[in-house]
Amino acid sequence: MDPNRVQPLTDEKSPTMRASRLHGIRDMRLEDLPRPVPESGEVLLQVASVGVCGSDVHYYVHGRIGSQVVAEPIIMGHEFSAWVAGLGDGVASLELGQLVAVDPGISCGACEPCSQGHPNLCPHVRFCGTPPIDGVFAEYTVMPAENCFPLLEGMDAAQGALLEPLGIAIHAVDLAHLRPGGTVAVLGAGPIGLLIAAVARAAGASEVYMTEPLVDRRRFAVDYVADAALDPEQSDVVAGILDLTGGRGVDVAFEAAGAPGTPQQAAAVTRIGGKVVVAGIPADGLMTLSADTVRHKGLTLKLVRRMKHTYPRAIRLVGTGQVDLEPLATHHLPLERVGEAMEMVAGYEDGVLRAIIEVSAGPD
Repeated sequence: MDPNRVQPLTDEKSPTMRASRLHGIRDMRLEDLPRPVPESGEVLLQVASVGVCGSDVHYYVHGRIGSQVVAEPIIMGHEFSAWVAGLGDGVASLELGQLVAVDPGISCGACEPCSQGHPNLCPHVRFCGTPPIDGVFAEYTVMPAENCFPLLEGMDAAQGALLEPLGIAIHAVDLAHLRPGGTVAVLGAGPIGLLIAAVARAAGASEVYMTEPLVDRRRFAVDYVADAALDPEQSDVVAGILDLTGGRGVDVAFEAAGAPGTPQQAAAVTRIGGKVVVAGIPADGLMTLSADTVRHKGLTLKLVRRMKHTYPRAIRLVGTGQVDLEPLATHHLPLERVGEAMEMVAGYEDGVLRAIIEVSAGPD
């Protein structure tokens, strides 16, 4: 959303919209707020679908992620699709009524990381739903036109919202430089872990092993993409994956759980000279690794910071059927039930993978 935070209504004649704002821990409120206006190079977007991400839930339950703290009311949400509802001056690349997926990160374009092609590392990035920038659990938002990617014919709004987590998965696999025929472990079978596994498979992984404590997610993982899904609460998953690989370990391990012990497990199941890619976000901002494990094996360790330049590929992967997003959208709720969706995801209720907030059914 526009970097100027949305404030409560002061002029009853102003165009309005509904938005769900987080006022404190577990305190979501549906409010009437001013409808934003696009400036030059921006578009007004009528929000269609928004995914409830684990980071949204961290803010909802804990009020923070590491050093990022919710200090005042904020609109959460960043995984979204929308219809183009208005064009700012100079925008010719989009048409009114188009359904688009939206990259939620607005980088500065001028810093060293941006100039080197790494907008995801921009220290000045304005990212939807990350304090203090408002997100998109709202009927309307504005974004730069360059952040909007038209969906292919036949793709729906929920798929468009899921392109953001798919983009993170693509970036994670890019960091791994996975070779065709390589073996992979993914620790954590939430939506990000499942999509990493799916992208790894599309990139040529010959074997994909996953770990996950929730039985419903283990079953889903095997049906969806995994060769095996191990339970870390009932077995030694390190020994299990080493056994499955004949003691060698996997070429690449992806940590996608954000749990205290999973980074070390990822290092332990990786072969000598292999790679560990950490995508999970621990609630306290800390992770633990044994230096002996990483050093003795000569592992390459990489950490995922959002994504970069992934939307066109994500759209093609879905459009060609190489990655199926529909099974991950397990629950659909309206805007007034954002708090219920947060509680569902926080409590891993009812087999939820990705809860989708359906904000509007079509362009006005």
